[in-house]
Amino acid sequence: MNIASYTFEEFVQKVRAFHGNPAPGVILGGIMVDIARRNLPEDVLFDAISETDKCVPDSIQILTPCTYGNGWMRIINTGRFALSLYDKHSGEGVRVFVDPEKVKAFPEINSWFFSLKSRKEQDKERLMAEIKNSGTEIFGVHHVMVDIKALSSKEEYKYAICPICKESYLANDDNICLACQGKAYLSEMKYQ
Repeated sequence: MNIASYTFEEFVQKVRAFHGNPAPGVILGGIMVDIARRNLPEDVLFDAISETDKCVPDSIQILTPCTYGNGWMRIINTGRFALSLYDKHSGEGVRVFVDPEKVKAFPEINSWFFSLKSRKEQDKERLMAEIKNSGTEIFGVHHVMVDIKALSSKEEYKYAICPICKESYLANDDNICLACQGKAYLSEMKYQ
């Protein structure tokens, strides 16, 4: 089985290098990206949407030029393990998803996908073997039309300098940044 231009084993190593471990979700996402790309015209300039913030965005970034940073990938978190690649000008595209009915034929994938076993209880070797052997069997594919006008309506951002920490921040309607309001991930900030 190949995933884009990689053998299965090469892609697992690529995932390990990018994601930190050979996560089953990133590997499945890679297969999904490959399916979507094969269903698009070869010369199309495309954008991507991930419907989850787990694993699939990494697959998209490994196998396409679409990244969150360059704006060619969006995460619209519906909670579904799905992605769409679509023509950035026309909106015509392909959506690929893990089909819950089809995944039942692969017990270890099914168990992992629906969190029926804890990570400790999972048979990782069997899971990887099932992913490799299932190929494209567990996925559904839909041709879609993405509303690119709705996606392209960008909010105007206004930046300001926080009077407390003296850093720039997205102003919106606040007079100080979120960190200085105590809404940051840091427990304590000391200014020098």
